Amino acid sequence: MDIKIVEDIKSTLQIMIKCKKINEEIFRLKQHIELFDKKLYAQKDNELFLVHSSDVLYFDSVDNRTFLYTSADVMEVKQKLYELETFLSDKDFVRISKSQIVNINQIKSLKPELNRTILVTMFNGEQLYISRKYVKAIRNMLSV
Repeated sequence: MDIKIVEDIKSTLQIMIKCKKINEEIFRLKQHIELFDKKLYAQKDNELFLVHSSDVLYFDSVDNRTFLYTSADVMEVKQKLYELETFLSDKDFVRISKSQIVNINQIKSLKPELNRTILVTMFNGEQLYISRKYVKAIRNMLSV
């Protein structure tokens, strides 16, 4: 695989990936590159913030409101969870319950529970549960 970064006269950055065969790893690399610059608008205390998607630990929906959690803050976003699922990379963000989407790059550990759920510990110490409905998809995604 050959990766070439080119900046043209109009100051547009282009990234070209040359490979013999397009496979899952190439698609994942492409999605990571596309997600790299994705930012979300979030609101807290009547202020609007621009949050980089890689800083997000997880999203939670409560009472028809969607909240974005970082290691330092909780902010509200306008999008619904299903809208965030289409906007964010499915290689980095995955639904773990009816009301939560988690950034898999922010997961510190996974612990299977007796009731067939999985306890997720995030790098900031917060704990979430992957509901039984989503366990199989998570296991397939993480190859565990």
